[in-house]
Amino acid sequence: MASEHDESGSGRVAAPQDGAAPAAGTPDPKTAAAIAAAEAAGPQNGESVRVDSWIWAVRLIKTRSLGATACRGGHVRVNGERVKPAYSLRVGDEVRLRQEGRERVVVVKRLIRKRVGAPVAVQCYIDNSPPPPPREAVAPAGIRDRGAGRPTKRDRREMDRLRGLEGLSSSRRDAGSRP
Repeated sequence: MASEHDESGSGRVAAPQDGAAPAAGTPDPKTAAAIAAAEAAGPQNGESVRVDSWIWAVRLIKTRSLGATACRGGHVRVNGERVKPAYSLRVGDEVRLRQEGRERVVVVKRLIRKRVGAPVAVQCYIDNSPPPPPREAVAPAGIRDRGAGRPTKRDRREMDRLRGLEGLSSSRRDAGSRP
């Protein structure tokens, strides 16, 4: 079955004949159009955007409510200060977001309010984050042989020690014995 762009019947779509591909430094036309649309929907000169909305719009977190929760929990810092979800973000601010054991450090390049695709979102900030640790460095804790049964108290203590949770088990016991 041939498409409407296929005159030869070979099953391939013909390449556009209007010229060469865009240069490596310039974004492709679809990305440029998406950037223009995001800027048009964004704030005008001198206005600002909420920090929880911006970190959601540039895809640093999955939902805006998770962004607000991260701000309330002290996991979001702007220019070194802990901020509330409604903090007004401006171009040039440094945003530090701590999530899943990793810290993301980004500098705001462009303010947007609406969530955009990943290629457009990357152009709204400069990522200064340290590289994530290699997967081999993360020790798989708690993996047991199949059929080994329920872990003993000694096994559980060893797993807690491997995870770095040594002090938590004693604090749990103390919390449970209090009235």
